Amino acid sequence: MRNILFTLLCVISFEASAQVKDTTKKNLADTIKKDLLTAPDTVKHLHSKTAALVFPAALAGYGFVSMIVHPVRRFDYYVNNNFNKYYPKYPGSIENYMQFAPVAMVYGLNLVGVSGKNRFIDRTALLGLSAAFAGASVYGLKNITHRLRPNKANYLSFPSGHTANAFMGAEFLAQEYSDKSPVYSIVGYSFAITTGIMRMYHRDHWFSDVVAGAGFGILSTKAAYLVYPYVRNALTHTDKNGKHTTMIMPMYQDGVKGLSFAMQL
Repeated sequence: MRNILFTLLCVISFEASAQVKDTTKKNLADTIKKDLLTAPDTVKHLHSKTAALVFPAALAGYGFVSMIVHPVRRFDYYVNNNFNKYYPKYPGSIENYMQFAPVAMVYGLNLVGVSGKNRFIDRTALLGLSAAFAGASVYGLKNITHRLRPNKANYLSFPSGHTANAFMGAEFLAQEYSDKSPVYSIVGYSFAITTGIMRMYHRDHWFSDVVAGAGFGILSTKAAYLVYPYVRNALTHTDKNGKHTTMIMPMYQDGVKGLSFAMQL
C-alpha cells in the first residue's frame, strides 16, 4: 500500500511539474507530448454527486447484511446450489483477464485518438487512487470477515476482489467516456458483470461476495474522483496566473523514500 501511495505521489508531482513546459509548437510530436505530460485542471468538474453513491453503497451494504440476516445468506446457498446443479464447473479462469478489460479500453481508446475527460497523467493518478481505495477496503475485509469460499479453498471469500477490480474499471471507463457515448459504459459494465458471474460459476465466491465487490469497486472510483482534486491541490500551489509556485514532490535516495519541498520565487 505504501508503494502504491508513493507511486501516486510521483505521478501527481510529475503532472504538476510538466505543466510549466513550453507547448507552443503545434507539430504532431508536441501534440503527443502535451497529451502525455500536460494535464489541465479538468478533474475539478468531475466531482461525483452524493446521490450517485447511494446505489454502490447499497450493493456493499447487501454484502454486510448477508453476514447477519439468515434469509439473505440462504440466498447465497440457493444460487450456489443452482450453479452446482445446472452448470458443472469447467477448468479455466478467464475472469483473471476480463477484470482488467474496462481499464484497458480507457487507454486503448486514447491510443487510437478517442480522448476522455482527462489527459494521461491525471487519468493515471485517478486510476491509482481508485486502486488504492479498492485494495484497502477489499483485502482488509477479506481478512476481517474470514468467510469460507464455496469451493472451500480458503477463508478469503468476502468480498470478491476480481469483481471489485472489474467494477472499479467499469466506473473508471464511465467517468472518462460516458459523455462521448453511453455505449462505452454499457460495454465496460458488461465486462464487470460477466466477471462477477464467472467468479460464482467457478465456485470462488458467493452471490453476496460478488454484489459487495461490485459496490466497493464503484465506490472506490467515485471516491477517487471526489478527493483527487484536493490531493493534487494539497501537493501543489499555483499563483493567480495558474503557474506553480510551490510543490511537494516525492524523492528517493540511497534506498530511502521521502518528500521534498520546492518553491518558485
